[in-house]
Amino acid sequence: MLTSLRSLLIGLWLLIVLSAGATGFLFVSFYRETASVQAGRAQDRLALACRGIADRYAFFTSGWRGPWPGRTDEELRRQLTDLVQLALARSPEIEGGIWREAEGSLGYAFPTYEGTGPKTDLPAAELPTIGEVNAAAASTGKPAAVERRGRSQILLLHACPLGGSADAGLTGWTMTRIAAGVGPAYDRLMTGFAVLAATVLGSALWLGWLLVAWSRRIARLEADLAAGHETDLPHLSPTGLPELDRLVQALNASGERLSDARRRAAGAERLAAVGRLVAGVAHEVRNPVAAMRLKAENALAAGDEQRRSAALVFILDQIARLDRLLRDLLTMSQPREPKAEAVDLARFLAGIVAAFSDRAAACQVSLIDRLDPGARAGSPPTFDAGEIGRIVENLVGNALRHTPAGGSVELAAASRGENLVIAVRDDGPGVPAEIRERVFEPFVTGHPEGTGLGLAIAREIAGAHGAVLRLLPSDRGAHFELELPWHYRPS
Repeated sequence: MLTSLRSLLIGLWLLIVLSAGATGFLFVSFYRETASVQAGRAQDRLALACRGIADRYAFFTSGWRGPWPGRTDEELRRQLTDLVQLALARSPEIEGGIWREAEGSLGYAFPTYEGTGPKTDLPAAELPTIGEVNAAAASTGKPAAVERRGRSQILLLHACPLGGSADAGLTGWTMTRIAAGVGPAYDRLMTGFAVLAATVLGSALWLGWLLVAWSRRIARLEADLAAGHETDLPHLSPTGLPELDRLVQALNASGERLSDARRRAAGAERLAAVGRLVAGVAHEVRNPVAAMRLKAENALAAGDEQRRSAALVFILDQIARLDRLLRDLLTMSQPREPKAEAVDLARFLAGIVAAFSDRAAACQVSLIDRLDPGARAGSPPTFDAGEIGRIVENLVGNALRHTPAGGSVELAAASRGENLVIAVRDDGPGVPAEIRERVFEPFVTGHPEGTGLGLAIAREIAGAHGAVLRLLPSDRGAHFELELPWHYRPS
């Protein structure tokens, strides 16, 4: 299923963020791996330097018969310090010394120290770790290494037993530091993070601007379309985005074609309606006029006063029929503005049933009214009872006219959402199939004595009331339905 453009862009932005996170994780992993490689190389250099101290110490003590033959303690410490100085002279950034478990440091040197002067004192902060690594080498008789990782540096130590001495517990040690926050690897990491942050931030800003721009322009198009005429598409202004403007141009072109087609269709429909109206009026007028003429000619030819009186009565009836026809035509052409009022539905239905009760009894037809219980709750509906009553009376009258003796006509009212629905059903033969599509057009009727204006007038009244009058499919008889707003408010 296709999603909205906004969802696609948001998904793209999230994909970029996830990709940036994965790339950052790889950068950090690579940096850590690089630091580990550096630490491994530094351990190798420390081990080599420690072996250098051990080799020089073995040469220094060759031929001894005792622990410290012929030397004072102070002189021996000075000589061991010089030994370490010489052993580490070619080992950059490595410090070290000789350690005895019982006495601690016997000699210490840092020949490549870059300070203002030679460094001769042991680093106090690392002294416990120095003692730990030397103790491990002395106890096992094998080299030992210690690595301490901090936030800004990695501390590496290496200790190795010193052979060639009769005194046990003597070890040499070396130490160096690797800065974790500086160096080429760290610079590459920071550069990568800077490029990544710029890419993600730029993509986020660009996508955000794109989302806002598209959303605003689409909202403006929606507003323009909503503010347009009900039947014609409004003319849309360009948005400034080429993709949307192509759609706008296509909509404007379609709207113009639709308007032209609607105008042509409306003109043709008006001409057709006028033609049907003229034909219907001519038919309805011609028949009474012809009948009056024939009746008058026969009465004059007979010379009988009684026949002349009967002819005059017939002529008056036909004139009344013509008057009703003209009155209905005026009603269609000059609809009255509905007036809203609160209506008691039960009384409204009962009044219509009472008005047609005698006629229903004469036709031997049962006239039933039914009000849905849900329509009784809440506030009463508001509409023009007189105008809506004309529609319902027309429907009920047609139903009684077409329902055979023994049948029934049902008048029902119910609520449907925010609307009121009034339905009329009968047991008659139903609307003929050939006129079902045109049953609301003027002069279309299925009864020989009808003018065909009743349903047309009813539809005009319904339209003025904001209502819809429709003919529904039914398995028996005819089923008409009038749906109107529960609370009609005149415009």
